[in-house]
Amino acid sequence: MSNSLTVALVQTHLIWENPIENRRLLNDKISAISVGVDLIILPEMFTSGFTMNAIAVAESMNGPTLIWLKKKAAEKQAAIIGSLVITEDDKYYNRLVCAEPSGKITQYDKRHTFTLVGEHKVYTAGTKKVVFDYKGWKICPLICYDLRFPVWARNVEDYDLLLYVANWPKARITAWDVLLKSRAIENMSYCIGVNRVGLDGNNYEYSGHSAAYDVLGHRIDTITENKEATEIVVLEKEFIKKYREKLNFLNDRDLFNLEE
Repeated sequence: MSNSLTVALVQTHLIWENPIENRRLLNDKISAISVGVDLIILPEMFTSGFTMNAIAVAESMNGPTLIWLKKKAAEKQAAIIGSLVITEDDKYYNRLVCAEPSGKITQYDKRHTFTLVGEHKVYTAGTKKVVFDYKGWKICPLICYDLRFPVWARNVEDYDLLLYVANWPKARITAWDVLLKSRAIENMSYCIGVNRVGLDGNNYEYSGHSAAYDVLGHRIDTITENKEATEIVVLEKEFIKKYREKLNFLNDRDLFNLEE
């Protein structure tokens, strides 16, 4: 178990619907991380941008991107996490995958598909919340639109890190800023969000605002808006323990059952 977790947030532009070029782009960015890190976080749909043209970019769980992720994770001795379009059983999923250096893969399918642009018509929504252990840290990974639904993220598992990968547009970036901070405070956990920058193939603009917050809602990163950046933050298990024991807010949380 590690008392600290060193995390790299990769805020980048993405090449529209081009998995090969995006792997090359991200390969360079990951290789350029010169310090030792435990976890590398990429944006949502990092091989394509947020596309509804699933058939053009979809891969299997044995496809080239998963092979590449496993190789890079082993090379960097760090887990790498992000989402991409996966096809399985004649369905498409906006699937987050985490590749660990050991070769272990954890997956989470986006529960809240973005109905405003018809994501629900293309991608099958997930039904299972995922909390996994990595180096003694309990991590809950979610995707973009999930951020607007606090019940789904509610910390009933005593996780240590809540993270979101996203293609969150500039037009609604204020909500992203406010909700990321809120999720950290209400769940008494670190909360990290990694968003992309640049224009996509539909001319939607993305301004980044990737960020990391501690359990009190203090921002611990220095990422610049609207620019590509790779930011390194260090999370401390003792910091979580100190304030959970001091404040005991999670002990007063409501009990509930989610219905599908």
